Amino acid sequence: MGSESTSGITNDEKHNGISVSTKEIDTAAQLAAGLSGTLDPEEALRIRKKIDRHILPLMCSRVQFMDKTTLGNAAVLGIETAANLSVNQLGTIFYLSYLLFEYPQNLALQRLPVGKWMSTNIFVWAIALSCHAACKNFTGLFIVRFILGVCEGSITAGFLIVSAMFYTRKEQTLRVGYWFMMNGTAQIMAGLIAYGALHIQTSGFEPWQWFMIITGTITLLLAISYWFLFPDSPTTSWFLTPDERVKAVQRIKGNQTGVENKHFKKEQFIEAIRDPKTWLFAAFSAFDNIPNSLTNQQSLLVASLGFTYFQTTLLTMIPGVVEILTIYSGVKLAACLKNGRAYVGAIYFVPALVGIALVNLLQWSDTGGLLVGQFMTGVSITGFVLALSWLGNVTAGHTKRVVTNTIMLSAYCIGNAVGPLMWKAPYKPRNHIPWAVIAVCYCVCPIILLVIRVLLDRENRRRDSEPSNEVAEYYIEKVTEDGKRIKVKVDKEFMDLTDCQNRDFRYVL
Repeated sequence: MGSESTSGITNDEKHNGISVSTKEIDTAAQLAAGLSGTLDPEEALRIRKKIDRHILPLMCSRVQFMDKTTLGNAAVLGIETAANLSVNQLGTIFYLSYLLFEYPQNLALQRLPVGKWMSTNIFVWAIALSCHAACKNFTGLFIVRFILGVCEGSITAGFLIVSAMFYTRKEQTLRVGYWFMMNGTAQIMAGLIAYGALHIQTSGFEPWQWFMIITGTITLLLAISYWFLFPDSPTTSWFLTPDERVKAVQRIKGNQTGVENKHFKKEQFIEAIRDPKTWLFAAFSAFDNIPNSLTNQQSLLVASLGFTYFQTTLLTMIPGVVEILTIYSGVKLAACLKNGRAYVGAIYFVPALVGIALVNLLQWSDTGGLLVGQFMTGVSITGFVLALSWLGNVTAGHTKRVVTNTIMLSAYCIGNAVGPLMWKAPYKPRNHIPWAVIAVCYCVCPIILLVIRVLLDRENRRRDSEPSNEVAEYYIEKVTEDGKRIKVKVDKEFMDLTDCQNRDFRYVL
């Protein structure tokens, strides 16, 4: 053996390569070590379909969006009067706690089994949601909303990590769209449950309390399902045979991002915070989610047009339908158009801006037109979904991915925490000031997406022009069945290198 270098890597003269500590490499490297050749396309498709059957239903059954919007539905059902509170205040509290715990949650997702950690958070979420029914004042609701925010920090980040573990970069765009699209389904479910809760007449227990109990119970059942069924990694998935696990890892080799590494790497953390694209995605996330305060305002805005509570609970399901249709069409279009993510994301802000114009310019008596304009703003959600999947596609190195996810979702929290503060009583009923702020945000967001594309395209061109360097070979030590220690070659794709360290990495556009 040669002299030892940094990060557990040693020169190995016998193999004319580099010996690597298992702490430094991706967890998939031990499965993929020594493999050669490519995976048969039909076999790769079979593996992908099997992964879809076991993961997508659980990811698409995420109901935490329904739980987040319970506050808006509950406001229509009477929670504001019963608890003497402001929906805007509690919406801000939720996202402030989300922000405070986003980084600890992402560290936990790196160090602990992803599926088990998410199921634990969903379980706590379910208990906190059900406890809403026992709250009759601001203090009680402050506590339970704070707990919801803490738990929420693990869900979207966990889904992004799992999507990157199991799917190719093109597949990630579609899968992130599919599970995010279920937010629309959750919105529809929340509207139906709220409508049913309005018909429940019990002494001492109001409709909004029944609404919280019902949604909490649904979430509890989901938490139990996650504990037993949701995988932590393709290297340990219960539904894959040992041979299929190896093939699942081989399938995503082209991502050059690996699967995961349980060890926090300081150098990747530093690289993440120095990377300009990290902060551009964060800026996009913040601006894009200031308007997300419409989620909790939707019911109140519809009711202000003169609709009854029964009519309002049904009408608030329409944004869910809009979200499903726009996300589905957006991710399909982005997947079909080569290097078109930024363009598709930018285009989907145009209908939202038209909707804002309608809401502000139409006569107050034009109820139908105002509703259409309000619902058109939901088309913009496609931009955020594409940005989420895009960030995962252009970031390599597990610690770096965790840090960039944390920063983007923290910016998401800041936008969502600030947004509710602009809905003030003096602006009612037309709310011209909040709508103007939303319009500015929706003008800034597409510009940021296009700037990111320009920077990444420029970096790809720079790498294409670089002289090709001799690729180092990496080896890890493995123990054979008869107890012998041997050196096995590991592909660079599973070395847990960042997108900046790996000059063969090309950014998708």
